Amino acid sequence: MNIRRSAALVAATVVIGAVSAQAAVADSASPSPKVVVPSGLYGKSDPTYDGVWRQSLAFVAQDTAGVHPAEKAVAWLAGQQCENGGFAAFRADPGKACDTKTPVDSNSTAAAVQALVAVGGRDDEVAKGVDWLKKNQNDDGGWGYNPGGDSDANSTSVALGALAAAGQKPAEVKSGPGKSGLDALASLALPCSDGKSAGAVAYQPDKKGKLAANADATAAGVLGALGSGFAPGKGKAPGAYTCEDGTTPDAIAHNGAVYLQNQLSTHLYLKSQLAGAEDQPDYGNTADAVTAVAAAEGIKYTKDPYAWLEKNAKPWAAQSGPAAYAQLIFAAHATGNDPRDFAGTDLVSALNKTGPAPADAESKSDTNDKGDKSDGGGFGTWWIVGVMFVAAVGAGFLISGRKKQQL
Repeated sequence: MNIRRSAALVAATVVIGAVSAQAAVADSASPSPKVVVPSGLYGKSDPTYDGVWRQSLAFVAQDTAGVHPAEKAVAWLAGQQCENGGFAAFRADPGKACDTKTPVDSNSTAAAVQALVAVGGRDDEVAKGVDWLKKNQNDDGGWGYNPGGDSDANSTSVALGALAAAGQKPAEVKSGPGKSGLDALASLALPCSDGKSAGAVAYQPDKKGKLAANADATAAGVLGALGSGFAPGKGKAPGAYTCEDGTTPDAIAHNGAVYLQNQLSTHLYLKSQLAGAEDQPDYGNTADAVTAVAAAEGIKYTKDPYAWLEKNAKPWAAQSGPAAYAQLIFAAHATGNDPRDFAGTDLVSALNKTGPAPADAESKSDTNDKGDKSDGGGFGTWWIVGVMFVAAVGAGFLISGRKKQQL
């Protein structure tokens, strides 16, 4: 859990190459004078574009470590839900009823569903969120960021994870024409004959219908095909680590992992580029790629990239906040590593300290964090969607750490 994630092109296209840069831009900023950060929310930065997203990733990450968040934190997230079941990125006044102008979106809704399943005891809210996702499924089986928007790999994958978490069978959740989200992912998978892009997943087709490899969309697509949600477990090593023809869910996951491993093998990390800037590591996308490869194919090819994250990603997470800590926890969980010893940093404790003290005594006693402290907001993943762009009526703006430059 960008996860987040590559994000959607909405009213305007805003491209920022690195999750790390996106998170830093958003989370180092002070809250808008008009926005009061709720006491139940993780992170201290302006939550306008990522409040539900970062809260959701935090809950799912905590669940992997046996931590239960404070009730007021859970109540805040549940209170963000509209009566129709959808979630917007953030509603400053949840006591005010949603209307047709409330910018509910698939990424926030699907992330919140996964989070509310993780914390338990919120069956009604989960059911309403699932119902909203089903009602807003596109004819091709997928989901776009905004209701009715063109399907993209990231939004579709987050929705598939939510359906699976809620006990649905994603392959059986179909649109009117009989297409599932897995069909939508299959239509975005590049064939094994496509050279260096073999096995990748595209974010969306371009205006001419051409598919272009996108590492962030591929990481999301692997988890979507697996139906694992933000926090997958460790997969089994493959018989052959090569691209295999086919667009079944297993083939999408396997081939996507092969593509990502090939990208990671070059530098141990993925790179992104901000406009006018030199190439730089993309910490969030690297964490998501490590998670996806481990979930699909086991840990053989993730040991060195994970070690690179341990050595280099702590300052990024400290600056970026809860969603970034969550991404690293997901990577630790998928690779079988201890998130409480991330090269001396207790990621779980660091995450807990960005929000209200968790409900369980074990979490309250987190005192051996040797790492960085953060009160930032953090974008994700995943994720963000990582993850995401959101559109208010008539306007487009950045929300997720998931839109990447082509790799």
